[in-house]
Amino acid sequence: MAGPASTDFRWKSPPQPPPPPQQQIISDSDSDSGSDSDNHQHRHNDLSNSIFKAYLDCHSSSSPSSIDLAKIQSFLSSSSSGAVSCLICLERIKRTDPTWSCTSLCFAVFHLFCIQSWARQCLDLQAARAVTRQSSTPTEPDAVWNCPKCRSSYQKTEIPRRYLCYCGKEEDPPADNPWILPHSCGEVCERPLSNNCGHCCLLLCHPGPCASCPKLVKANCFCGGVEDVRRCGHKLFSCGKVCNRVLDCDIHKCREICHDGECPPCRERAVYRCCCGKLKEEKDCCERVFRCEASCENMLNCGKHVCERGCHSGECGLCPYQGKRSCPCGKKFYQGLSCDVAAPLCGGTCDKVLGCGYHRCPERCHRGPCLETCRIVVTKSCRCGGTKKQVPCHQELACERKCQRMRDCARHACRRRCCDGECPPCSEICGKKLPCRNHKCQSPCHQGLCAPCPIMVTISCACGETHFEVPCGTETNQKPPRCRKLCHITPLCRHGQNQKPHKCHYGACPPCRLLCDEEYPCGHKCKLRCHGPRPPPNREFMIKPTKKMLNFHAESTPGSPCPRCPELVWRPCVGHHLAAEKMMVCSDRTQFACDNLCGNPLPCGNHYCSFTCHPLDIRSSSLDKRSESCEKCDLRCQKERTPRCQHPCPRRCHPEDCPPCKTLVKRSCHCGAMVHAFECIYYNTLSEKDQTKARSCRGPCHRKLPNCTHLCPEICHPGQCPSPEKCGKKVIVRCKCLTLKKEWLCQDVQAAHRATGSDPKDVPKNQFGVGLLPCDSNCKSKLQMAESVLQQRNVKEMEEKEEPSGKNATKRRRRRERGQDIKETSKLLKLAVATKKVVMLVMLIAVLVAVSYYGYKGLLWLSDWMNEVEEQRQKSRRYPRI
Repeated sequence: MAGPASTDFRWKSPPQPPPPPQQQIISDSDSDSGSDSDNHQHRHNDLSNSIFKAYLDCHSSSSPSSIDLAKIQSFLSSSSSGAVSCLICLERIKRTDPTWSCTSLCFAVFHLFCIQSWARQCLDLQAARAVTRQSSTPTEPDAVWNCPKCRSSYQKTEIPRRYLCYCGKEEDPPADNPWILPHSCGEVCERPLSNNCGHCCLLLCHPGPCASCPKLVKANCFCGGVEDVRRCGHKLFSCGKVCNRVLDCDIHKCREICHDGECPPCRERAVYRCCCGKLKEEKDCCERVFRCEASCENMLNCGKHVCERGCHSGECGLCPYQGKRSCPCGKKFYQGLSCDVAAPLCGGTCDKVLGCGYHRCPERCHRGPCLETCRIVVTKSCRCGGTKKQVPCHQELACERKCQRMRDCARHACRRRCCDGECPPCSEICGKKLPCRNHKCQSPCHQGLCAPCPIMVTISCACGETHFEVPCGTETNQKPPRCRKLCHITPLCRHGQNQKPHKCHYGACPPCRLLCDEEYPCGHKCKLRCHGPRPPPNREFMIKPTKKMLNFHAESTPGSPCPRCPELVWRPCVGHHLAAEKMMVCSDRTQFACDNLCGNPLPCGNHYCSFTCHPLDIRSSSLDKRSESCEKCDLRCQKERTPRCQHPCPRRCHPEDCPPCKTLVKRSCHCGAMVHAFECIYYNTLSEKDQTKARSCRGPCHRKLPNCTHLCPEICHPGQCPSPEKCGKKVIVRCKCLTLKKEWLCQDVQAAHRATGSDPKDVPKNQFGVGLLPCDSNCKSKLQMAESVLQQRNVKEMEEKEEPSGKNATKRRRRRERGQDIKETSKLLKLAVATKKVVMLVMLIAVLVAVSYYGYKGLLWLSDWMNEVEEQRQKSRRYPRI
């Protein structure tokens, strides 16, 4: 059905050459699948592409003709493939369904019943809106309905009643003819072309816009210098030569290339004078008439005033102050006044109409403008008519009431303050779900059904070269188009350049069918079919791929390794003895031993293996054969090491030099804080100076100085600590009674001890720095207080010793005395507490009485003040200032 339909469109295009041989190659995977209808569809697509290509190449992609041709091609491909859907019901349009197509802009196709229902609903909605706005003629000739897609307006009388073909000549076109396009009459279109050239469309009845006129006519270029035979639809052309038309200045000619429209302004440069002739400037020819910024200032005919006009040409004119003049209000006229004398005031009321247009100026005749705003108090009503009030004439009155009328959408209230009854259209977004079930209506809030979804969904092949558009919501029932382009995925196997190309597809590429022919390490080649890696497949066709599918990156399929080499070869024994070979499979790595002795030299280089034939480890040299399974030499190595050390070689007998001695040697640092472990070979190869440096721990010395209790501040060093008598640490120095203390440097404390005749080494740790400060008067008073306290303690102790042994009597006496004292003190405390409570209560009552009295007085004063303010405000409203 789709293939032969393409022959109905007889374009007058030049014959196209056959496609190159590379485009005629069809892969094995595509040739095995596909029905006859698919092959017809492919042939139709190729034919339509070849027809339209010749016309599209003649014009730019942005020209109107190219856009119309692209629309026609899109409509043809959609109609022939059965992918046309109705935007209103989102159902696929069948061959037998009555249809209607828009003839304004979009040329979209709808079901006849759907577009009739749509038009009636639009008209009914407009009638309901007109009734709510109290219109006298709700659905008279002004009522229109719009195309669901392009929103073009149609009158009520243009509601489709009949099922017509695309060109409109035949009613109820045949649906059972497989040789013509669906919903087409099969005759020549003959619709008038859009450029009003007088010719008709020569295509067969077709959907979409008509192409440009193909008639040949004689036409002139834009400048009129060349006449040529052109297509009527493209008869406007440029000859490519200089225009040479006379410009607006009537002096110069246009130097632009032959162009459409008016010639640009003349840009020839020259020196011109201004209108008054005072200034000369270099300007373009199109700007030769200009005015300078200086004023004229020529004396007028009166001889008393100068011209106040700017730069101008011609005479300055008469003095504007001569002749008949009037007073400022225009009621009294004066004749014969001198031009330098101002017209006197008439003394009457000005009576000019003010800016409000209703009242007149109440002032006396005056010079200058009248009052800008009319201040006469009038009674006005607000826009909604709910409030009346006396306000100045220039002031607008608006109340605070919110309009509760429903807007045109019948969903939201007006809510506008002081509305005049003409509620504006609803500004909210509709937000209803469209019939496509994918998007929401973005139009202003409205009644009735929403307009169909304007979005077109592009369904393309895997490479994107072949595609078609369908209305949003109908894409779920569509299948991807069959693309004739070659697959762009590069094969990963070794036959990529020699592999047969195949067509664009979804999913994985077909497997390679060539022989593997990969070389084994042994030199033979694999003779199986190609089993190398396969490239990552395209994703499967999905109308709405999920986010996970879009982010998923397919990985290539690794190939399987080649099987073992099946070739037969001669294989020697494990000991590689002469005349001991066998015939074996190349991939069989099984080893066998013969009955001969091994005879290989041992690793020590002094003995030979006496075992029978066993596996050998063949090195690079053919004469040097070593194997771990050979006999081992059990003797110890007796060689002397270089450099010499006391540790023997741990290895057994060996032919090469002994390895370096790795035995660890322990050496302590100079300060004794840590122990270093060195390799023997490393420590013995160092010089004496380097050994001393290596033994240092590079930290503080950690040894105590001989004259004090502090540590050595130097880095770890050999020998005695340097200058122990110059210790810089701080020490607390006290007097003999330990009352005074100060901080001295340790070296000063040592010097003080030496000055007293004692060696710092012999001073105990707790006496270091004690007694170096002299005692003062404070020390003596503290000593006397301490001695008096000691004497009192001694007296008490002596009295306690002299008392008799009757301790129970003294205890009872002390308890009685303590009880009497407590009772006397408790009574006094209770009396004092009661007195305090009474005083606090009296003070609280007095404070409350004072606060209430003065608060009441303050409220009375505030009320009186507010009443006075309100009276003043009322007076100012009644008697406004004018």
